[in-house]
Amino acid sequence: MKNNIKLFLVISICIYTGFIQTDKEQLALEVSKVDAENIEKLKKYIWKMHSVVSGEGGNKTTLVSEFKFDQKGELSITVVDGKTNIDRKAGIRGKVQQNAMQSKLEYVSNAMKYSLAYTYMTKGQLLDFFEKADVYESNGIIKVFGKNVIVNGDELTIFIDAKTKFFIRKSFSTKMGSDPIKWEVLYEIFQSSGINHISKSKLELPTERITIEGENKDYTVRVD
Repeated sequence: MKNNIKLFLVISICIYTGFIQTDKEQLALEVSKVDAENIEKLKKYIWKMHSVVSGEGGNKTTLVSEFKFDQKGELSITVVDGKTNIDRKAGIRGKVQQNAMQSKLEYVSNAMKYSLAYTYMTKGQLLDFFEKADVYESNGIIKVFGKNVIVNGDELTIFIDAKTKFFIRKSFSTKMGSDPIKWEVLYEIFQSSGINHISKSKLELPTERITIEGENKDYTVRVD
C-alpha cells in the first residue's frame, strides 16, 4: 500500500512538472510570435529618443538620437542633436574639456547600443531566456526572471500582459566589459496601429556616474 502511494506521488509530480514545462514553452512561443510580428510593424517606422544625460555637479546634456532598422533588420542609433549646460572654457583647457565630453558621449552611445540586445531580443534569444527563466503570473501580469541571458552574471526581468502577450516593462543589469549597467524601459501601445513600443527608459552607468533618462517620440512612417 505504501509503495503504491509513493508511486502515485512520483507520477503526480512528474505530470505536474510536465504541465509547467509545457505551459512555459507555449508561453515562450506565444510571446516570441507576438514580439516578432510587432517588430515587423516597427520596421516601417523611424523615431527619435530625447534623452537627458545627468552627470556629476549638476552637469546635463540633452541628446536626440534617431532609431531605425537597417536593410539587415538590425536596429541602429544615430545621435542627431545635442546640447549641454556646461560652459565651455577657452584655450587648451577648452580643448581638454571638449575631448572629455566627447569621450563621455561615446561611452553613453556605446552603452545604449550595447543595451539594445536586451530590449530587442531575437526570437532565439527570447526562447532561450524563457527556457532558463522563472515564470510567475498574478492579476493578469506575467513576470519572467532569468540570469545569464546574454553574458554571465546578467539579470533580466520582463513584465508581460497575460492577455495580449505585449511587453509592459523590462529591467536588466549587465556589464559592458567590466562596467556595470542598469536599464529599465517602459512600454506603451499606439491605439491607432496597435504597435507595442518603448515609451520611456532610464539607463544608469555607475562607473561614470551617469544617468540617462529618455523618452521615445516622433514616430513616423519611413519613406525610404
